[in-house]
Amino acid sequence: MRVLFTVSSWPTHYSAMVPLGWALQAAGHEVRVLCPPSQVGPVSEAGLPPAPVLGGMDVVTRLRLQYYEEAVEGVWPYPWLPLHPLTGEQLGDLDDFDVAGFRESVAPELDARTARSFDAAVEFARAWRPHVVLHDPASLEGLLAARVAGVPSALCLWGPVGTHEAEHMRIVPTDHSGSFPRYGLGELSLDMIENVVDPCPASLAPPTPARRLPMRYVPYNGNRPAPAWLLQPADRPRVCVTWSTALSTVSGPNSYLLPEVIHALRDLDCDVIVTATPADVAALGAVPVSVRVVEHVPLRLLLPGCDAVVHHGGSGSTLTALCAGIPQFIATFAAEQTVTGERVAAAGAGRHMLGHLADRDAIRAAVGELLSDGSYRAVATALRDEILTRPTPARLVGSLEELAAA
Repeated sequence: MRVLFTVSSWPTHYSAMVPLGWALQAAGHEVRVLCPPSQVGPVSEAGLPPAPVLGGMDVVTRLRLQYYEEAVEGVWPYPWLPLHPLTGEQLGDLDDFDVAGFRESVAPELDARTARSFDAAVEFARAWRPHVVLHDPASLEGLLAARVAGVPSALCLWGPVGTHEAEHMRIVPTDHSGSFPRYGLGELSLDMIENVVDPCPASLAPPTPARRLPMRYVPYNGNRPAPAWLLQPADRPRVCVTWSTALSTVSGPNSYLLPEVIHALRDLDCDVIVTATPADVAALGAVPVSVRVVEHVPLRLLLPGCDAVVHHGGSGSTLTALCAGIPQFIATFAAEQTVTGERVAAAGAGRHMLGHLADRDAIRAAVGELLSDGSYRAVATALRDEILTRPTPARLVGSLEELAAA
């Protein structure tokens, strides 16, 4: 069986799909991953064969436009305005972004690039003739290519946000390029998504009317060695702190909460482990003696030895923490991450707070509660057990074989 993946320009959008790619290859199936050129390195490092033919609007621009629309519609919850969609500068007024000029001179080129990306996916599918197509929510090239090729497809969710959410937190883009009508399929509709691979525990099942293909979430956060000290028993609770490497790019400098979190936790009776990029490590400077800073250590290696985690609400961080069975404190600066945080908190596995409300006192109090109140750990453990009952990626291969045969 030939299985075609299409992925967006953000590695965390498709990291949940990587173990499924491994399982398909281990079962003897051929795999190709259509991706933008920027993703050749991450896809190759994951052990999957990239085909760098996609393009289109980059994720950063799309998200900034989405946040600008939230501000226009009055659902942007933060006391500052979002970033300028094109320059990334902090807006002082919504009128600082020339919407009419954007629609006249910039949007047509972005739409043309998107159309070329859709065409490239269709051309590849026609030549390679896959039996099934898998795509992340932000990469609709896979959906179009499968429809044109007449083969089944499945959207692979990356976390507890589904295909059918409120418009301002939509993770499935709109086809502004008109590519679906160009291929005789009519306007893009969410109802075209017939199958969804869902990696979430049943208690956090995201909304979707599509046929749900449950899969156990297997964390993949890159490949780096695990420090030897992780094997040593801890003298007191460990709290992991991780923060998005791209959040400031889309949500602005106010979303960089990492220094505040570190200083908020310095007086708690715990050891703090911060995993960060080299740039973040350099920017932090001197840290309290209770804080250990490591670069690029995968969360799946760190979290099993921790008692709680602090993060920004990314799906990868959230589900990796659920797999480790530990409570989470989530401070969010975007609609999708806010939904994730709210759903984890509603399940009883953690605490959530809008980012601008997360000052040092609030962070310290919330993390202290996660460490002292055993109910959070009990729920997190129950969710981990739910995840373990779901079909592994290896078992899902059989379901995909049946889908392709049908």
